[in-house]
Amino acid sequence: MESAFRKISRVGSLTGGTKWYLSEDCLLAAKRVMYAVEYRRFYLRDLEYIMVWPSRLWLWRLIVPAVLLAALGASLWQWANSTAGEIFSGMALAWVALELVLGPTANSRIRTTGATVELPLMKRTRRARKVLAKIDAAVRAHRGVIEQPASPATITSPVEPNVPTRSEASATTSITAATQTNGA
Repeated sequence: MESAFRKISRVGSLTGGTKWYLSEDCLLAAKRVMYAVEYRRFYLRDLEYIMVWPSRLWLWRLIVPAVLLAALGASLWQWANSTAGEIFSGMALAWVALELVLGPTANSRIRTTGATVELPLMKRTRRARKVLAKIDAAVRAHRGVIEQPASPATITSPVEPNVPTRSEASATTSITAATQTNGA
């Protein structure tokens, strides 16, 4: 049985990045570092949870380049040329606006029955709902297909009258007697 993988997410980095693929029975992470590619396969039947949360380093990613560009713009404005200072100050404002529009960066953790792995599933948290919805639909489809044949067949029997046996009748009378003696 040949399964087709479709790409659901990509997280780039300076040295490579991670591409995520989804098939009928597994989630595949292809992590590239320079010229080497490492594959991690997460079977949908073993998947317990995927957790995504905003990174705390996002504020540093927002503030540090903006402050550096603004300082460079202010110093160029003061000592060199006001046009060059305006350009770098505008770049600082554009950086802040872009980071605010894109939203916080994301961290993620994948838990299977055998291991817990922290790999970047998506770059920004605003894409988390879309990617997790695709994975959730695949998990539900896969587990629904597996659980249908495994469910026991229901066999109907003729309806029998509900007549209590001697042990059931004596148990109910002893329970009512015990509740009456306890003052209830």
